[in-house]
Amino acid sequence: MTAGVPWRARDGGVEIAVRLTPRSSRDAVEAVRFDASGRPSLAVRVRAVPEDGAANRAACAAVAGWLGVPKSAVRVTAGATRRDKTLVVAGDAADLLAALEWLARPAAG
Repeated sequence: MTAGVPWRARDGGVEIAVRLTPRSSRDAVEAVRFDASGRPSLAVRVRAVPEDGAANRAACAAVAGWLGVPKSAVRVTAGATRRDKTLVVAGDAADLLAALEWLARPAAG
């Protein structure tokens, strides 16, 4: 991943490092967070429980809605049974990177 952001371009789309919080009070894509070692990830919360892939499907749906892409364009490629996951979003990498930069920018205070 690029320093400071949890995503990078790849053939046919982008790859996003996600930190998932299941059993949340709401479904939401929150912000870029950094772990203790400084590794960035996109914080995603879902109401679904981590059973039978429900939380993974909810995470894909939340990211798809946030980016404005079809749910079928987002899939988990690593970390299916962990909170730290890698999602791949299929589509034009340049457009997706621009959308990610726009959506994840800090709010003006």
